[in-house]
Amino acid sequence: MAKKADTNDTLQQLKTQLKQKKLGRAFVFHGEETFLLRYYLEQMRKLALDALTESFNYHRMNNETFTVQSFADSVENLPMMARSTFVQVDDIDLFRFSESDRESIAQILSDVPEYCTVVFTYITVPWKPDKRVKLWQTIEKNVCVVEFAKQNERDLIAWVIRHFAARNKRIDTELCRYLIDITGGTMTALSGEIDKICAFSGSPEICKADIDAVTEPVMDAVVFQMTDAMCTRRYDLALGKLHQLLKMQQEPIAILGAVGNHFRRLGAARTLLDHGKTSYDLQKLCGISDYPARKTMEAARRFSCEFCRMAALFVSDTDYRIKTSFDDSERLLELLVLRLAQEATND
Repeated sequence: MAKKADTNDTLQQLKTQLKQKKLGRAFVFHGEETFLLRYYLEQMRKLALDALTESFNYHRMNNETFTVQSFADSVENLPMMARSTFVQVDDIDLFRFSESDRESIAQILSDVPEYCTVVFTYITVPWKPDKRVKLWQTIEKNVCVVEFAKQNERDLIAWVIRHFAARNKRIDTELCRYLIDITGGTMTALSGEIDKICAFSGSPEICKADIDAVTEPVMDAVVFQMTDAMCTRRYDLALGKLHQLLKMQQEPIAILGAVGNHFRRLGAARTLLDHGKTSYDLQKLCGISDYPARKTMEAARRFSCEFCRMAALFVSDTDYRIKTSFDDSERLLELLVLRLAQEATND
């Protein structure tokens, strides 16, 4: 029977089990960092199975193939010509089942055989346990719930540098921060972008132009670039960044939300500056990493508190008009950029 999981150290427990080559009986894998989720899932599968008998002892099911009976059969099946079996269940909401089915699943999880390892993975479906039902009590007692959260900036920088080095490329720390910021900071996104950058660059030293040439920035990064263009009075570029977001097929209301978040952060930065605070204080206040905090503080130096206040009003007015009028949402966003540009000119 598994020890009760402590959500603060379950990943470390998993690492210890892999190192000792002795896996627990049941796991739930979830979290934003799917790169790590898949990595540790593969390490577990390699430890539990061997190539010759994997087809007999690896049982995998999803929303289309999962039934309580098939799950029970997979867990109870004895290993064939091997020491252990591995059961992987992908994106199944265990708490949507009837009470009787949940009771059956709880019984299975409370007595997983020693030769079997069960892993529930949540990638396309969120892990949302209903802690009011008895099934959760069984999971809490018998299942190791591992969350793969986004890594902190320091660890990501070291990871990015190592991955470039493995391809005989060098990249400095500040460019690492830039790449992390424009890709959203997940290893899954970074891994693909690193491959593209290395394939594109003909030099052993990565430069910003290499990154910009092949990397598709996330929406928040483009919004930052748009407002940064306003800071330097490059209004055509700001409008071009808006059109880039629309070409990325981002919903206008989502773009507006990102713009609103950015200007709220910019206003907070301006207030902190006026009180002698630093980017570190903005990090703590907004829960962001060092690079975007420093860039936001730099941008805030170019704007007044009055501009930040007016920007918030413009965003609120645009939000109301998108939701209540028959006007074209994309045109309203363009008008917002023009109003902001005019206000920045007068600031």
